[in-house]
Amino acid sequence: MSETSGKAPVHLWVAGVLSLLWNGFGAYDYAMSKLKGDAYLTSSGMTAEQISYFHTMPSWMTAVWAIGVWGAVLGSVLLLLRNKLAVPVFLASLIAFVLSLIYAYGVAPMPGGAATGLFVMQALILAGCVFFVWYASFGVRSGWLT
Repeated sequence: MSETSGKAPVHLWVAGVLSLLWNGFGAYDYAMSKLKGDAYLTSSGMTAEQISYFHTMPSWMTAVWAIGVWGAVLGSVLLLLRNKLAVPVFLASLIAFVLSLIYAYGVAPMPGGAATGLFVMQALILAGCVFFVWYASFGVRSGWLT
């Protein structure tokens, strides 16, 4: 099967579904953080001091978080729709995530420091963001995202 024949390769559907599931969890986390508030944050292991830090985040940082999360979900949907707009949307999500890392580790570090598990998770998220930007770009170059 030629990848430029117009027919989507099987790996596109696998990557698209995995992307939607992965980024869907990020959307769930965002929504629960906003809807359930302190109860959800406590259940995810945050201390009272960390929850207070979370509540005092500037609104621009909340916007960056939203762009990162919802951009990744939209990028996943666009990938499944075989739409080349997945590239700039995934790129915007990656940029937003990097900005959130700069904020969290450089501008205003979280009290108590980031746990090793959180650091590992953020590294995995970063790797996923980079992968999906690359993968969508590869899809455009290969002709199966148009």
